[in-house]
Amino acid sequence: MLIALIARDKDGALQTRLDNRAAHLAYIEDTGVVAHAGPLLNDAGDMCGSLVVLDVADMAAAETWAANDPYAKAGLFSDVELIVWKKVIG
Repeated sequence: MLIALIARDKDGALQTRLDNRAAHLAYIEDTGVVAHAGPLLNDAGDMCGSLVVLDVADMAAAETWAANDPYAKAGLFSDVELIVWKKVIG
């Protein structure tokens, strides 16, 4: 099951993102369930959120993954949305 995680950072939290980026990337690699991922950018080109497509068994697995992401544990996000996603192109 593919699930899109769309998260927006809290205002002024770029340093929190930068401080936890290495741990976040290691978590992505270690868990092995991320099909696609990358930061959302604001008008200035600064990272301000995340888009992660998870390939997991069910929504509960996606919720567990999201809760254990170092970014989430650091309190980076103002909101997180998990949505079942259907790949059509690519």
